[in-house]
Amino acid sequence: MTALTVLLLMLIIAAILVFWVFSLYNGLVRLRNAVKNAWSQIDVQLKRRHDLIPNLVETVKGFASHEKDTLERVISARNFAMKASGPAEAGKAEGALSGALKSLFAVSEAYPDLKANQNFLALQEELTSTENKIAFSRQAYNDSVMRYNNKTEVVPSNIIAGMFGFKAAEFFEIELPEERAVPKVSF
Repeated sequence: MTALTVLLLMLIIAAILVFWVFSLYNGLVRLRNAVKNAWSQIDVQLKRRHDLIPNLVETVKGFASHEKDTLERVISARNFAMKASGPAEAGKAEGALSGALKSLFAVSEAYPDLKANQNFLALQEELTSTENKIAFSRQAYNDSVMRYNNKTEVVPSNIIAGMFGFKAAEFFEIELPEERAVPKVSF
């Protein structure tokens, strides 16, 4: 083999190696951006949920003004959830908000006029729809996180991830034990 052939072979190998590194890096960037996009979809739905709550509280207040503690817990949980940053903190805050909303809807059962109120029914339906969208968005986000985290942890892309500072993303999980509990059914 001549020196020119060896040099040409080394250049080809170097070009393939550079292309391989670029390919892995770009794949990691695409997955990281997919995670960011999925989180922004959750964020949109959470904002929608947060915007519905004051109207719901005002409607309930008109019928059940002496349920002040429940109403204050809902508003406090909403404010805490709005300040949450990142999936882990948001999961904890949104779980607390879900618990407060369940209490609010439980209180509404004692007020037949409230349960029949069109504003309350519309807000309840809108909130239910939003909860479904949040659940779907959370699943899509967690799927994106899983694909991204897999890519940052498997060989050989974990080498590139480590070299360029790609960190594992957090899953969006609800922290309340009652959210994880299996519903009890009895006949």
